[in-house]
Amino acid sequence: MPQTHGSLPDFVSWPSFPFEGELRVKALDDPVAVEPPRKGEDANECVACSAPDEAYIWVSERWRVRAMDRPTGLPMVLILESRSHLDLGDLPNLLAAELGVMTVRLEKAIRSLDGVARVHVNRWGDGSAHLHMWFLARPVGHLQLRGTFLSLWDDILPPIPEAQWRESLALVAAWLAEFGGRPLAEPPRIDWKAPSKFDEPVVPVDTDAQANADASETTGKKRTGGTRTTPADKAGDSSTRASDRDSTAAGGTNAKAGADPAPQPA
Repeated sequence: MPQTHGSLPDFVSWPSFPFEGELRVKALDDPVAVEPPRKGEDANECVACSAPDEAYIWVSERWRVRAMDRPTGLPMVLILESRSHLDLGDLPNLLAAELGVMTVRLEKAIRSLDGVARVHVNRWGDGSAHLHMWFLARPVGHLQLRGTFLSLWDDILPPIPEAQWRESLALVAAWLAEFGGRPLAEPPRIDWKAPSKFDEPVVPVDTDAQANADASETTGKKRTGGTRTTPADKAGDSSTRASDRDSTAAGGTNAKAGADPAPQPA
């Protein structure tokens, strides 16, 4: 049955509430007599216990940190897990103390990323029996995402670019590794493409050879104009043509020798 706004909880009017329009409250189911087992109650069937280290971004002797299988709407969402098959209340004193240290350390690592204002730390524990703590980064400047609905906004917002996501994973893993453990996340490879064509090399011009060629062209034009050619002129012409050939040949050799070699693709 549709509910009036007055019967709805106050948080539906909060700026951080992700939905608007007509809303109604679901009817509350009757309680069950026996709660069903959570996933991984048996260590032999626990997904976290059977997962290899390569499925995580950072691992140590007693703790592991994993990410989602793809980018989501928030800048970063990570899960801290104990390596041992334990729940929160089952932790011995050593792991209980280390959980506090790891919580602070991972929160600082995520908050060190560009564009992260706050990090929300949550533990629900209804889905899996293996201890897992959620770390959700709120993007800087987005005040509407503040508060308890941040996990809902993560599913609503468009996913961040995968390259940015992978780079952030690598940064967090490296940050944690400064205090021990082994980082497994790597930054994305640079998508570098070689240019299809390099600039053509500029070949220097031999000015002496060019001057001789111009003189030869001028002599040829005079002959074409009807000027009487004497035997001496013919001899001079032959000498000039020979000189032109020698100069042109010399100029071509000099040009090739003076030209820079064409660059080779790297």
